[in-house]
Amino acid sequence: MTVHQQFDQALAACPLIAILRGLTPAEAPAIGDVLVEAGFTLIEVPLNSPDPYDSIAILADRLKGRAMIGAGTVIDTDQVARVAGAGGTLIVSPNTDAAVIRASVAAGLISLPGYYTASEAFAALAAGATGLKLFPADAAPPALLKAQRAVLPQTTPVFAVGGITPDSIAAWRAAGAVGFGLGSNLYRPGKTATDVARDAAAFITAVDGTA
Repeated sequence: MTVHQQFDQALAACPLIAILRGLTPAEAPAIGDVLVEAGFTLIEVPLNSPDPYDSIAILADRLKGRAMIGAGTVIDTDQVARVAGAGGTLIVSPNTDAAVIRASVAAGLISLPGYYTASEAFAALAAGATGLKLFPADAAPPALLKAQRAVLPQTTPVFAVGGITPDSIAAWRAAGAVGFGLGSNLYRPGKTATDVARDAAAFITAVDGTA
């Protein structure tokens, strides 16, 4: 199975990306376990977390075959190479950087760059992006995405990221979001695995209810 087939399968199983900003390698096993048990299949460790490549390697090994693991806040091509070396397969960025997108594609990884305008979206797709991350979603109404969806390729998955809560998922889905990136409303540094499991279950219930 190719990495793109794995991504399509993971996205179909659960359209939620867990953004574990601030995760430490020591916390990674327990947090990863409860997320997968809740039904998550896509997990990213932002590179401004402590020892992020170690956490990515731990999660990629531990959750192999159950979830795709990668990095967020990827802003240069050297980071792309390091994520690949750690076993990550997802490259998520806050911005549209054609060089990072092309490096991700060349390495056989999934590229999900951040965008806000239609111009950025089309530039990302021209560089080979797998999907798009509307960021920050909490700075825009769902109507923005609905308007963009009228011109974006219908096969392009768009993830709404930033301030997503279980209650806001339905409106974003109606506007055309295929998936969602979940940050501090799901995980923040020091949050226990028990609390993460509780909030993960609430997001799963919300997204199942709007399928």
